[in-house]
Amino acid sequence: MAWAGTTTKIDNFDYPIELSTTPQTTFGWTIKDTSAAGAPTYLGTADDGGSVKMTMAANDEAEILTLYNNDVLNFDVAKIKNVWWVAKVAAVDAVTDCFFGVAAAYAADPDDIVTNAWFKIDGSVSTSALVVETDDATNDLDDTATGTTLAAVYKRLLIDFSQGLSDVRFYVDGARVASATTFDMSDLTSGLNVQPYVQIMKASGTGVGAVQLAQFGITYTWSYG
Repeated sequence: MAWAGTTTKIDNFDYPIELSTTPQTTFGWTIKDTSAAGAPTYLGTADDGGSVKMTMAANDEAEILTLYNNDVLNFDVAKIKNVWWVAKVAAVDAVTDCFFGVAAAYAADPDDIVTNAWFKIDGSVSTSALVVETDDATNDLDDTATGTTLAAVYKRLLIDFSQGLSDVRFYVDGARVASATTFDMSDLTSGLNVQPYVQIMKASGTGVGAVQLAQFGITYTWSYG
C-alpha cells in the first residue's frame, strides 16, 4: 500500500535549546564555527518567547557561523512547498554577509554551494538590503534586489516552491518580492536534497554582527510504499 501526505514542521525555538557542533536532537540544528582566536556565541534565548542568536566575536579575523542540519540533507527540493525563517540582524557591517534559506552541503564560500535558494545581505553593497538568489548548478541567479531590508525588526522570509521548480518565488512578510525575475531551478538532478541553512560571515575586522531567529518552518510532501 502506498502512503502520501503533506507535513508542516515549525520550530519556534521556545525550549531550552543547546547549540553546538553536535546535532541538537529535536530538529538536528548544528553549528559550524570557523573562528580561530575569537569565541563567537550561538545560543537559545528567552527573547520574544524564544529565539536563537548567533553573534560574531570582536576579534579581527575571518569568521563563519552556520546554523544547518550538519549536512544531513533530508528535504528533496521538488517536494518542498515552502520554507521560511522569521529573522532579524544587528551590527552588520561592510565586510559581513548573511544568508537565510535552504542549501546543499556546507561550503566555506557560499558561491560553491550549487544547490541553494536563499535571502541574502551583502554588506559590501548594503548592510540591510535584502537580495535573493537561486542556483541549480545550471541556472544561477545572484543578487536580485527585493526592494526590502532586514535590520532590527523581525521579518518573515519565505521561499515558495509550490508553483514548481521553474518558478520559485520569494516573500517578505507576505508580500512577493523580486517578482519581475523568474527563478528557475528546474535543472536540478532528480532527488537532490537540501537542508535549512542560515549563515553569517565576516571577512575581517572586529565587527560583532548578529543573526537572531524566532521561527523556522517548512511544508513538504512525502510518500512511501
